[in-house]
Amino acid sequence: MTGVLTRLKGGLVVSCQPVPGGPMDRPEIVAAMAAAALAGGASGVRIEGMANLRATRAATSAPIIALIKHDLTGSPVRITPFAHDVRDLADAGADLVAVDATDRARPEALADLAAAVRAAGVLGMADCASEADGLRARDLGFAILGTTLSGYTEATATAGDGPDLNLVARFRQLGGFVMAEGRFHTPEAAAAAIRAGADAVTVGTALTRLEVMTGWFCDAVTDPRG
Repeated sequence: MTGVLTRLKGGLVVSCQPVPGGPMDRPEIVAAMAAAALAGGASGVRIEGMANLRATRAATSAPIIALIKHDLTGSPVRITPFAHDVRDLADAGADLVAVDATDRARPEALADLAAAVRAAGVLGMADCASEADGLRARDLGFAILGTTLSGYTEATATAGDGPDLNLVARFRQLGGFVMAEGRFHTPEAAAAAIRAGADAVTVGTALTRLEVMTGWFCDAVTDPRG
C-alpha cells in the first residue's frame, strides 16, 4: 500500500464541495473548509475544480483526492471525463484523481483515463455505481474503488435514500482499497461502512453544504411530525 493510502486508511475524507454558485463557492473558502476538516481529524479531503485544488494544496500537505466536473452534451458522465483533466489535476498537486468509472456513454474510454493516471504519476480513484464498475476499475489498476455513484445513475436510482453498504461489502471482496462514499450523512452510517469493510469513508454534504443541511433542519422544524 502506498504512503498516501496508508495515511487515508481507517480515516475520514471530507468532500469540500460547496453548492455551485452559492455564497461559499470560492477557493479561499474551500481551502478553509479543508483546513477545518483536517483540524477536526480528517485524514484527507476531496476537492473539485482547479482553482479550489490550487488553493487547498497551498494550505495543506494532507492527501487530496481531486476531480473536475463537466456538464456534457451526449454523456451523463461528469466527474473527470477527459485525460487532460487528469494531467491538469496532477500538475496542480493532486495526490489522487477521481474519475467516473461507470459503464455509461462517455467521451473518452475508462482505459484511457487509467493510462493518464499512471502517466501522471498519481493514484486513481474509481467512482463506481455497481460491482461490475468496481471489477472493471480494479482490472484497469485504479487504486481506490469508491461507491460514490451508487444511487446516482439510471441503473441504480432505486437503491434507496441511504448509503449502499452492500456495495461496500462487495468491493471488500474484490480486494484493494475501498472508499465508502455517497449519502453518508451521520456518524453512525460512517461507522457502519467501516464494519461493512470500507478502508475509509468520504462525507460531503452533511459537513460542507450548509444550505442543504440548513434545509434539512428547517424542514424538520417546520413539520416536527416528520
